Amino acid sequence: MLSEQVIAYCERTDFAYWSEPVNAVTNAAFVIAAAVVWRQTAGLPLARAMAVVLAVIGLGSFLWHTHATRWAGLADVLPILGFILLYLFAATRDFLMIPARWAALALGLFLPYTVLFSWASGQLVPGLGANAAYFSVAALIAAYGLWLRRTATGQGLLIGAGILCVSLGFRMADDAVCAVFPIGTHFMWHLLNALMLGWMIHVYCRHMRAVK
Repeated sequence: MLSEQVIAYCERTDFAYWSEPVNAVTNAAFVIAAAVVWRQTAGLPLARAMAVVLAVIGLGSFLWHTHATRWAGLADVLPILGFILLYLFAATRDFLMIPARWAALALGLFLPYTVLFSWASGQLVPGLGANAAYFSVAALIAAYGLWLRRTATGQGLLIGAGILCVSLGFRMADDAVCAVFPIGTHFMWHLLNALMLGWMIHVYCRHMRAVK
């Protein structure tokens, strides 16, 4: 049932709307990050779309951390997936200089890649759960970064992958620290992800202006 409520994070102790105040409020970081990069995206339609989706990520995550329902969970993850696919297409086409029709093929390969990566990493580190899928994204960003490592774009991608890995560390630590730190660490996942996604848009905009 989409209306079913769940407790998924340390900070939430009941199903009250404001049971996760820190997790809820820190979603403003996504909207702030989108506003910061907005001017850079002028004249770059894909980058502007990324900034819009970035703000929507904040809204979707806010709904998830206030309503705590299955439908709100979808509102949380679907914009994230949308951003990933949008950036993957842009990076494949514009960073690797691959024609758009072939860059679109990368979108079709993303799901099987993520499933395979998640399965393999789950065998190596049991209990990763949904974090394995996010690690697959960090690995993909790092792979593009390594391919372009001699360029500012490649170095920027590697920084983005590094930020995402640190952010994932905080996401995974949420349950572990709950007994001694009741608000948990998930809010750091929000703050660092907002920084990382804004940075990724900046890297894309910088690259596109450089090649022009």
